[in-house]
Amino acid sequence: MSKFEDMSALLEQFVKDGLPGCGCAVAKDGKILYEGYFGYADLEEKRPITEGTVYRLYSLTKVVICTAAMILFERGKFLLNEPIYEYIPEYRDTHVAITEPNGNIHIEKAKNPMLIKHAFCMSVGLPYHFGDSLSAQQMRKVKDELTEKYGKYDIVTEVKAMGSVPVQFEPGTHWLYGYGHDIVAALIQIISGKTVGQFLQDEIFGPLDMKDTGYRYHGDIESRMVSFYRKNDKGEMIKIPGFEDRFHQPDAVYEAGGFGLYSTVRDYLKFSQMLGNNGVYNGKRIIGRKTIDLIRTNHLDEVQLKDFRNSYLAGYGYGLGVRTLMSTSDGHFNGSIGEFGWTGVAGTYVSIDPKEGFSLVYMHQMDPNMEEYHHHRVRAVANGCLD
Repeated sequence: MSKFEDMSALLEQFVKDGLPGCGCAVAKDGKILYEGYFGYADLEEKRPITEGTVYRLYSLTKVVICTAAMILFERGKFLLNEPIYEYIPEYRDTHVAITEPNGNIHIEKAKNPMLIKHAFCMSVGLPYHFGDSLSAQQMRKVKDELTEKYGKYDIVTEVKAMGSVPVQFEPGTHWLYGYGHDIVAALIQIISGKTVGQFLQDEIFGPLDMKDTGYRYHGDIESRMVSFYRKNDKGEMIKIPGFEDRFHQPDAVYEAGGFGLYSTVRDYLKFSQMLGNNGVYNGKRIIGRKTIDLIRTNHLDEVQLKDFRNSYLAGYGYGLGVRTLMSTSDGHFNGSIGEFGWTGVAGTYVSIDPKEGFSLVYMHQMDPNMEEYHHHRVRAVANGCLD
């Protein structure tokens, strides 16, 4: 059985091996079992990582967004098997880009509608706008046109415009990492009548006392933000601007579903503990236990699982915005079946285990993030500490 001293030793070794800095916390049944911070938030300034250090969550935003949307689901505001066009009419006439054997591409009308569930499960067929596919090229064009027309615009404006983009496959037939959760964010805003950020504040951040989490800088948040480093070919850490930090500025209006939130390790631990303890934290219920079970159920078929899995996601399926453990042996992981969570592109990570009332939050900010090396070691040590 490992001890939390082993976790500190592991994180110290990460920093000795070149990681600028990292933070990690583990909790069970609402109580923090371990919290450790190592290295620097900024190497040049020698500013240490502390419990107050703020990280760009990037794709850990997705878990928050899908949880928020499912709060609306359990209030009867939408059904997962409803077509998206019932809420966003621009998706009524979805088209598919078909690649022929000779490489030519032609466009066909989709046989089936894009469902809300497809947006949660990354099976709408829309990638992100970077990439070489026709869909990605068209998405970049849409973004450029919106910027030229409006300058700044919100997520609903963008999602509506993306309804004209041909998708990469018939909706619901494959899994493709991309734009689905931005559609979910737009649905939150349309259905609730509030901006995405305000809904998150009212329903999650406020009740959980997550004062250091949000889209926009306020107070001293910007000064506490960890610096972003890229490791070059010589192994040197080069400080670079944070990807899309412009959306943290107070005058920004764009609130994405797939990225865009910042948080601290301790704040995100509160959120993870709520999900790990049947939707309740410090006596406050945020979401129902059975809804969390639906979120962490695998929703992919065998074809989609092949699209989804790689060595990092071995043993996992995909639920409503989260990976979910289906096999401990295939995953090489000492966790529980049904453990769930996700990862952010710069190294942020959450693991939530409702069977144990347990959750783990780990964060660093580096490109490449070396997620498989760092996250799989951290999860192994943390789970080894459970009685």
